[in-house]
Amino acid sequence: MKFALRAPILKYTLFGMLFLNSPAQASEPCSERMEKSAAEVIAADSAAIPKGWDNDCRASYKAGYLHGRRTATQPHSSGRASATRYADGSIVQTRDTTASGRRFMHRIGAEFRPEYIFPTNPFVEGENRAGQPIDLSLSGHLRYSFQFRPGSIPDQIYGGAYQGIGAAYYDFGNPDELGNPIAVYLFQGARIARISPRLSFNYEWNFGLSFGWKPYDAQMNPANIMMGSKINAYINADFYLNVTLTRELDFSAGLSMTHFSNGNTKFPNAGLNSIGMKFGLLYCFGRADDPLVKPRRPLLAPDFPRHFSYDLVLFGSWRRKGVEVGDKQYASPNAYGVAGFNFATMYNFGYKFRAGLSLDGVYDGSANVYVADQIVSDGYRPALIVEKPGFDKQVALGVSARGEFVMPYFNIGIGLGVNVLHKGGDLKSFYQMLTLKVAVTHSSYVHIGYSLRDFHMPNFLMLGVGYRFNNKYPRHR
Repeated sequence: MKFALRAPILKYTLFGMLFLNSPAQASEPCSERMEKSAAEVIAADSAAIPKGWDNDCRASYKAGYLHGRRTATQPHSSGRASATRYADGSIVQTRDTTASGRRFMHRIGAEFRPEYIFPTNPFVEGENRAGQPIDLSLSGHLRYSFQFRPGSIPDQIYGGAYQGIGAAYYDFGNPDELGNPIAVYLFQGARIARISPRLSFNYEWNFGLSFGWKPYDAQMNPANIMMGSKINAYINADFYLNVTLTRELDFSAGLSMTHFSNGNTKFPNAGLNSIGMKFGLLYCFGRADDPLVKPRRPLLAPDFPRHFSYDLVLFGSWRRKGVEVGDKQYASPNAYGVAGFNFATMYNFGYKFRAGLSLDGVYDGSANVYVADQIVSDGYRPALIVEKPGFDKQVALGVSARGEFVMPYFNIGIGLGVNVLHKGGDLKSFYQMLTLKVAVTHSSYVHIGYSLRDFHMPNFLMLGVGYRFNNKYPRHR
């Protein structure tokens, strides 16, 4: 009897609850809804979904996948957030991989370099007013540099590359005849190998100008047959060990090689060459998370788009020339202009190296000059008169093989070539080139080069500008 009374109550209670909690039934009579077909119900539901919903869903999924992949390969940090735009147009918030969130780390350093001077001419061997060999060079350097933030993709690609500007004071122990020049230079370096978390083997190059030399003068400084200019080029290469002492402080020690020359723009130009040691201290600002101290998992660098690019360089300079009179050689009293172009087809193998062939055209105003016939009377030596040949004997077209070492903002290149179209004489030569390209924009640059003949004879400077066509080299951020 109790069960018979409770069953109807339970049945009606459940029915009421279902009726009250069904929006479809509350807004639409059951009979009308039952009359609709399944297709009509699906069509009505689809009409409520906004247009493009499916595409938006796919794009969001793709963006989320890419973001998740990047996040999984990078260590988490508390750095500042940034937005990344992907190829499909989506924008995903990401976090910087360093504590500071800055693109660069700034550094200040000081160095001391004692070097041995090679005895390449009588002046440094001891034929000077002091009567003493000039065999030791001492220099002090102050330097500022910046480096891509530790752990970033450019940092991983280029091995902790850094670049900056420096100034140095030189003492050769003979200020009366050589002076105490000051050098101002650009420099760049990077890691060659990591020996331990705190120790690495690095390289560095310096390139700039030196001021304050006391050059050769027939009356006032006749013994200095080495330097003919008050301003000379400064070139240096270093290989050294770098030790991370603290989070902010590094110590370095290694080999240093230096060359001073005026690029044959003025005689004499014997040049000064030295080799020795370098010792330095470096203070790094904001190195809160140094990968040498706390190694990170490597970042995924984008695949490099291998491609051909085409470099056009226009250059010019001036030079001096020695001419033979009998069995002796004299400096021509004239300065000669130089102009030319390089058009190189280069294959970009990766982030750090490109190579190819170059077509090299040059006009050398000093090529094939000669001493004019002169009537010489007894006891009288007339002024040297140097004549120029025709234009066709001062132009040449050559082909060279090129290779370039690519680093952020700077490219260092070498070239080996031979003139194939010429009228002989000075232009029938096997030539070599050392070049430095300093980026101005993504595809334009300043070109600084030095041409040699047969690996030892100075030829001329190559000062100019260049542009790279079809440049698909990635932009680093």
